[in-house]
Amino acid sequence: MVANMILKLQFYPSRTEKGEVPTYIQGYGMSESTTVGTRGFNTRDVHNYTSAGLLAPNMEAKVVDWVTEYLNNVEATSSTIDKDGWLHTGDIVYFNKDGYLHIIVDRVKEIIKYKGFQIAPADLEDVLVSHPAILDVAVTGSRDEEAGEVPVAFVVMRPGAEVSESSIIDFVAKQVAPYKKVKRVMFTNAIPRSAAGKILLRQLKEKLYSRL
Repeated sequence: MVANMILKLQFYPSRTEKGEVPTYIQGYGMSESTTVGTRGFNTRDVHNYTSAGLLAPNMEAKVVDWVTEYLNNVEATSSTIDKDGWLHTGDIVYFNKDGYLHIIVDRVKEIIKYKGFQIAPADLEDVLVSHPAILDVAVTGSRDEEAGEVPVAFVVMRPGAEVSESSIIDFVAKQVAPYKKVKRVMFTNAIPRSAAGKILLRQLKEKLYSRL
């Protein structure tokens, strides 16, 4: 079962070491929504690996019965839970015709705003991680006087691999729209992540601005 992040298609092995065909279940939820919101339900005939699954039996979309406020934090409560009781998660998602939830990109607050365009870091990360020399990657926005923000990629190279910043920028540029081009690459030994595997963007931002 996969949670806390979207598992990319290239990480799905077709068979295990024993030759068995594995099954994958992705889920979605938040502490504020009683943890489990959706769960994958694969059958012999239906395998929807890229979806976060169907709504859990005790859930309705956008309805939360348990959270009323953040303790001693009126500002956080008012910005997350509206007057009608809806919980605003900040995730960009859609349901397909069969009721499966798909998480399209990152949270709204992580979107890079470049000259009026909106760039999802996950879109660029998908392209970057397909590079044979790249082991891990994270993309965030850097302040820019002219554009507002520009995409910056933090890259972890595979052992023994050598590649230049310009070649990585060119690699991405050939596969994305002009406004989505990565403007800068920073090589690092590791991408900071939480125990749950989430990228710690604040640490990346601190490292980025310390080098400007």
